[in-house]
Amino acid sequence: MTDLVVWHDGDCPLCRREIALMRRLDRRGAITFVDATDPDATCPIDRRDLLARFHAREDGTMLSGAAAFAAMWRAIPMLRPLGLLARNGTALRLLERAYLGFLVVRPRLQAALRGRQAGERGR
Repeated sequence: MTDLVVWHDGDCPLCRREIALMRRLDRRGAITFVDATDPDATCPIDRRDLLARFHAREDGTMLSGAAAFAAMWRAIPMLRPLGLLARNGTALRLLERAYLGFLVVRPRLQAALRGRQAGERGR
């Protein structure tokens, strides 16, 4: 089994939802999830850099962006084929381009989700 640590932004509603799903899918407990917004969390790089992009450490190697997602997918049996596909350089480059596009719209998606959650609490 690989040694996999995933750092995530616990203040981000999108990230919280995605990590909750990954925790449910990680039935073997193969992934250590770390909320990088927790002041007590150990961060291997600058916390701001860690929160700006998705990061993981797989077998001692730090990964970010699509490569970090692929490492997480490889640790989850249902998603493993997608993670293995991402070992192909062309596939990983395409996934990274998609991830970079997501980073552009992420702030708007976060704001929309926060607004929706606030509206639901106000009911």
